[in-house]
Amino acid sequence: MERTNVVTLKGNPLTLIGDEVKAGQKAPDFKALTHDLAEKTLGDFKGKIKLIASVPSLDTPVCDLQIKRFNDEASSISKDVVIIFISMDLPFAQKRFCQEFNINKIKTLSDHRDADFGVKYGVLIKELRLLARAIFLIDKDDTVRYVEYVKEIGVPPNYEAALQAIKSIVS
Repeated sequence: MERTNVVTLKGNPLTLIGDEVKAGQKAPDFKALTHDLAEKTLGDFKGKIKLIASVPSLDTPVCDLQIKRFNDEASSISKDVVIIFISMDLPFAQKRFCQEFNINKIKTLSDHRDADFGVKYGVLIKELRLLARAIFLIDKDDTVRYVEYVKEIGVPPNYEAALQAIKSIVS
């Protein structure tokens, strides 16, 4: 399924492939790759609260700020929460980025091989084969509790709303 008028880049509309994920639904399972090319699925994080951030590329200014912000916030978040960043970056580039900037509290996954996450979560940008910026908060039972599809890809997500959503589940 293709969706239009959901996101823009510099004001230009883009097409997203996949269905919109909504709060209250069961989180779709997905496959993506770790930095050492091992396959990870949603099930690998069973029993954890999962904050999943999809981003176009870690090596862009807004994504760079976003991952660093969540890495800093991670130390004050419950150990029951795992923060995952997914992009189309190659696993090797993700590993290099995390090492260079000491990103050690966040898991990075690459969707470059199959775009499985991108399609299942409705964030695959047809025109660019990149992922749109979005936040998905999934509880321990794999129910989606919070979703933000960021309208303008060059703008950060609503950090406070995402952090508040985490607190409401952890409490």
